[in-house]
Amino acid sequence: MNPHSLSIEGISVRYGGPDILHALDLNVPAGKTTVIVGANACGKSTLLRAMSRLVTPHHGQVLLDGKAIHRMASRELARTLGLLPQSPLAPEGITVADLVGRGRAPHQGMFSRWTREDDKAVEHALEVTGTTALAERAIDELSGGQRQRVWIAMALAQQTDILLLDEPITFLDIRHQIEVLDLLAELNHVQGTMVVMVLHDLNLAARYADNLVAMVDGRIHAAGSVEQVLTRETIRAVFGVDSRIVSDPISGRPLMLPIGRHNNMLREDDDPVQVRIELEGDLA
Repeated sequence: MNPHSLSIEGISVRYGGPDILHALDLNVPAGKTTVIVGANACGKSTLLRAMSRLVTPHHGQVLLDGKAIHRMASRELARTLGLLPQSPLAPEGITVADLVGRGRAPHQGMFSRWTREDDKAVEHALEVTGTTALAERAIDELSGGQRQRVWIAMALAQQTDILLLDEPITFLDIRHQIEVLDLLAELNHVQGTMVVMVLHDLNLAARYADNLVAMVDGRIHAAGSVEQVLTRETIRAVFGVDSRIVSDPISGRPLMLPIGRHNNMLREDDDPVQVRIELEGDLA
């Protein structure tokens, strides 16, 4: 896959009322995994929708390889950029195989026939998401976690160079959360797929992101490496929560420990290094 540039220049978005996004500027690192985090209703999903052309900014623009996406042909954009929205809807009665096959639509012209390449893309997407055994079942019959993996399979079948995913591990148990995030990491590392996703779990975001974007009230509060963004100050500003940041004994990345009113054994002057040593001792 070829590396692409994706940038946002001063976009503001509203849904008939006050602005949801306020003059945002953002450069998404090419060939990297970017994770967007923030409190509920801060504009994360709206930002992702604007990046995929599902909503049109009333000011500013989103640029793909220097070209405004709102001026690109739909098929051209869909061959490069794929989106998994937060709450996708499937036609009633559609089977898993048929839904995943719809991911191939951008690769087919008006008079194109289904090809062996399409078959291979769908088979691969079903296999890597663990949904092959579900291929002939109706989407309506599946659990929430199964449906989520099928939607991810459809996004993968599209075979785009850029994947935008809004909370892709919602409804998944921890095993399938890790499997999906590992799969996205492999797509990024092996194929160079640019991944941009919204996640709620800050520690999983820290473990899998190359670039972290923290939003507050429709604005970008901080953006950069995980080490730059995941700080006590940022957590307090973005979520209104006190925390401690230690080193994740598994990944070596920052690990956020939230502080509540109960079960709090940490003191303000606790040494983060000692906390990390104690965590590693617990895992040994």
